[in-house]
Amino acid sequence: MSQAGYTAPERALPEVPSRAEFIGLLALMMAVTAFGIDAMLPALPQIGADLTPAEPIRAQLVITSFIFGMGIGTFVTGPLSDFLGRKPVIYGGLALYALGALLSWGAPSMTTLLAGRLLMGLGASGPRVTVMAIVRDRFHGAEMARIMSLVAVVFMVVPAVAPSVGALVLHGAGGWRGIFLFYAIFAAVALAWFGLRMPETLARPDRRPVRLPMLRDALREMARLPVIRLSIAIQLLVFGMMFAMLSSIQGIFETAYDQGANFPLWFMVIAGASAAGGLLNSHIVMRVGILRIVRTTFAVLVVLTAAMLGVLALELPRGVEFACWMVWAAAVFVQTSLTVGNVNALAMEPVGHIAGMASSLIAAFATIGSVVLAVPIGLASDGTPLAIAVGVLVLAGLSLVLSWRLRENPL
Repeated sequence: MSQAGYTAPERALPEVPSRAEFIGLLALMMAVTAFGIDAMLPALPQIGADLTPAEPIRAQLVITSFIFGMGIGTFVTGPLSDFLGRKPVIYGGLALYALGALLSWGAPSMTTLLAGRLLMGLGASGPRVTVMAIVRDRFHGAEMARIMSLVAVVFMVVPAVAPSVGALVLHGAGGWRGIFLFYAIFAAVALAWFGLRMPETLARPDRRPVRLPMLRDALREMARLPVIRLSIAIQLLVFGMMFAMLSSIQGIFETAYDQGANFPLWFMVIAGASAAGGLLNSHIVMRVGILRIVRTTFAVLVVLTAAMLGVLALELPRGVEFACWMVWAAAVFVQTSLTVGNVNALAMEPVGHIAGMASSLIAAFATIGSVVLAVPIGLASDGTPLAIAVGVLVLAGLSLVLSWRLRENPL
């Protein structure tokens, strides 16, 4: 089956599903990550009350431990996908994800729960990294950015509904443990659909053995490219903003605005705005250009964040402040949709010959670094948006400065 826009290969590639199903399958793989984070948000107060009542704010670590595990896993999943092929790495990742979910389901303490979440994150790194390599196997340049944006649009629907799904499971199963059984079932369904419908996109002659000298050479090659160094730094800052927001957002809705019961619905609005940002990017990136979109997005976020800090300083009526908070929170998520895929496409363009390893290393450094930024910002939260807004202002400002050093043609 011929697919418009696919890279002309040196050898015949296996047939793939229709473009719509192709995008849907890849979005489902990435949804493993989104569900792993966002479906947990409504359960954080109950987890804190059950497992760490003296310090309920430590329940935020349920989010960041998953992200940290995902960052560690991405160091190896890309090279493994270059060696074994894309599909075996996704199979192994989903199996590890389900195992971690079952460990968390039976966790008697916060320590065991965090260990299970770390294992889930390690598993999620397989689909997360390999999806980018699959896209790079078949696309390049602005078209690759466009496909990744379309994948992100479908992927962003998941955060919109994940807290609602988590809340339904939370109440239907009589507690937060039922969410982890849902995770295990979801991973099994995703594995079955992907295994039946997606062919292997990396031909055997193109596979590379996993050797430390090759990893060293890849690191050296990537380190010599300014576009990759800048892309990692910018993604680190962007993810730091997003993960700090994710770890604190439920508490802010509940404590600052007394909207804990309505949190899933409000989060759906925010995530819907983020999905709209990804859809907008897919339509304009080839006309407007990657750099103009990225730089404009960061500039707008800096202005909006400064305005949010002004609103907090003025102590306006709660209803007015809440409306401003919603606009600003949505902007933080929208900027992720308008920047990460574009910046990553620039970084991947000159390293197609080591796509799996490059995507692993870029994602690993960006994710682990972002957790280092997000944890102190999240733990500094006092239930108001103040600490998060200060952190976002600093990180968005740095992102804007770095984006002006990027170049459209990275070669």
